[in-house]
Amino acid sequence: MSTHVSPELLFRDSLRMLLEKNTSAWVDLWAADGIMEFPFAPEGWPQRLEGREAIAAYIRDYPDHIDLHDIPDLLIHQTSDPRTIVVEMRAVGRLVETDKPFEMKYIAVVSVEDGRITSYRDYWNPLAVLEPGVAFAGQMR
Repeated sequence: MSTHVSPELLFRDSLRMLLEKNTSAWVDLWAADGIMEFPFAPEGWPQRLEGREAIAAYIRDYPDHIDLHDIPDLLIHQTSDPRTIVVEMRAVGRLVETDKPFEMKYIAVVSVEDGRITSYRDYWNPLAVLEPGVAFAGQMR
């Protein structure tokens, strides 16, 4: 992977991979020591994942629970640090277990170095995990 890829392009590629349900390619975008954080995660859900392997284990079963169809709203903000972007987005799809519609709004702070994601702070709505069929990705309850 080119070490000159911008955080925005890398992030857009990551969304394409998630929509294609190609979680292994998505994981390959991460630095070996990358960190993924969920500051609003409820009790019983992971708040911090350290390393590509932990992130891979977290995301591996995502497509079995959430059938992501589209990211219809995407806004990427540049920051004073050229390695970091702030992303506002909305994802839509369906919950596989219940066949109910899925919709989630996110704000993410993503940092990239040497063409790899090094940090991803995912600010998502913790109330959404109360819906049947959302449980996945390392839920500990």
